[in-house]
Amino acid sequence: MTPTRKLLRTLRLDASDTFVFAKAAEPGEWAVPGSFAFLDQDVTELTGKAKVAFRSGMLGVQSGGWSTLCSVVHATDAERDEAVRQLAELLVRDHGAPTLAVALAAADEEMTFAEGCADHLEQTVVVIHRKLSEDGDIREEFRTVRPGLPFNKDSMSRVFTFHEVEGEEEPEERIDLAGMTEKTSHDR
Repeated sequence: MTPTRKLLRTLRLDASDTFVFAKAAEPGEWAVPGSFAFLDQDVTELTGKAKVAFRSGMLGVQSGGWSTLCSVVHATDAERDEAVRQLAELLVRDHGAPTLAVALAAADEEMTFAEGCADHLEQTVVVIHRKLSEDGDIREEFRTVRPGLPFNKDSMSRVFTFHEVEGEEEPEERIDLAGMTEKTSHDR
């Protein structure tokens, strides 16, 4: 039997990621939290789609796009190795890694962290919320919706609140997380 582990895959329930992020991840991509993408930016100056990606995006390792939702899935060692390779290529192409060897080490570390985020039942939905701590560190909070809960329009309305906004005004962030069953936080 091929050994398996748990990783995150991007999940798209509707088209919203395609208009809230400058670049949306493709459904079914391997994913990592991706907070490293914001380390060389002044996140207090982010606006619009970049600010949404900072607050709530998980990084698709193939496209470099963002996803609001990820799902926990089983993966083989070979699939993990491929995801690490894809992330390393992304680090070189889009994030300034000096060599593929350096990028592979960083990608492996990020994938190991993502495995920790995927330490839930298969098909658990994982979301991230990022913010700056008082001392300026990026703080990540991960929330989950476990499988077996009714996952329909009514259950989603308990998790997320949607608001129509006209013009350039940014919507007030309102997420009702009372229905989510688990919360973990990490500083990086």
